[in-house]
Amino acid sequence: MVELTSRSVPASYVRRALLFRHEIALLDVRHEAAFATGHPLFAANMAADRIELEAAVRLPRKDVPIVLYDAGEGLVAPAADRLATLGYSDVRQLDGGLQGWQNAGYELFQDVNSYAKAFGELVEHRRHTPSLPADDVAALIESGADIAILDVRRPDEYATMNIPGSVSVPGAELVLRAGAAAPDHGTTIIVNCAGRTRSIIGTQSLINAGLPNKVVALRNGTIGWTLARRQLEHGASRRGDIGLFDGAADNAREVAYRAGVRHLGPDDATALQADARRTLYRFDVRSAEEYTAGHLQGFRHYPGGQLVQEIDMAAPVRGARILLTDDRGVRADMTASWLAQMGFETYVLEGGYDGVLESTPPLDLPKPDPAHRYRRPYEGTSVDPAAMQAYLDWEYGLVEQLRRDGTHGFFVI
Repeated sequence: MVELTSRSVPASYVRRALLFRHEIALLDVRHEAAFATGHPLFAANMAADRIELEAAVRLPRKDVPIVLYDAGEGLVAPAADRLATLGYSDVRQLDGGLQGWQNAGYELFQDVNSYAKAFGELVEHRRHTPSLPADDVAALIESGADIAILDVRRPDEYATMNIPGSVSVPGAELVLRAGAAAPDHGTTIIVNCAGRTRSIIGTQSLINAGLPNKVVALRNGTIGWTLARRQLEHGASRRGDIGLFDGAADNAREVAYRAGVRHLGPDDATALQADARRTLYRFDVRSAEEYTAGHLQGFRHYPGGQLVQEIDMAAPVRGARILLTDDRGVRADMTASWLAQMGFETYVLEGGYDGVLESTPPLDLPKPDPAHRYRRPYEGTSVDPAAMQAYLDWEYGLVEQLRRDGTHGFFVI
């Protein structure tokens, strides 16, 4: 067994690494349901019994600094053994575990994908992203108003339940498809997700990219719709068509530029990949169908909207570099703009699709035991209204919690 006593670090060490943007993977080795009860902002969940399944994909650099913790369950030592067996050479434990973090006076964040959700709340707070409550949107539907409702969740989430009449346009596809969804500039676009984050980011993406239409979010998404006692549709399969509005591609590139994203050619990307001193995540942000039909070697599939929402799952090394690819450019630029604002050193690859492409399907890691999963308050079709409201109340408080925590380093363009 790996001896970790001399390899333990205080909470202040981790906090300093986060503040200075040094690479660090702070891993909570409990199961997801326990992780969701409270964790540091930039902690990533990697359950001890899933390390062999996930580590190679989520921790691509074997000498990256890793700090493990639990809440006293005795999971850290076996997790360290598993990582050492896989060749990871810089594994430490957090002094006192989760309690040590709390004893140092540092914040704990609940739920999953917490820092993406906190970032979304900060975006709305600083940009005053417009939204309408469920009753107002329902009134527009009932009156036959000129609106287009675009659902930015994953297609499987949309198929489970959706706002009546809405069309599936997963997050990063919005700028690519908004011109087809609303060719008339007088059409109001309403963006929705299950709760708040993806609808805020989606709405603000269209505003940032200069869409001439009025754009608003459905406030609180399908949760707000349900709490307003409105009916949802089930089993829909409508998909938005590709159609750029005038200037969309140039505008998306400008948004990325303002966020500090840099564009690389294939040779520069190869040099970036060769830098063994830094962690590099490479993501293809297109649809699964496009990825399967042909993708660049070494790029993992992760649709752009989900990548922003699930960045702690996709890229648990805080301070890492991220390189995105998209043969149309727009999705990579918009996704990169958000990741850069979340504090990642982010690049977009230009070109590369004129060579040999791979045609393998997206990597699909085995799902965890359902007993260990955290059930999101907005999952499924039968949920507790009180749990939904509590979830919204938690999200409303995230901006203030970010202020108290002080490690985020987010900025909003």
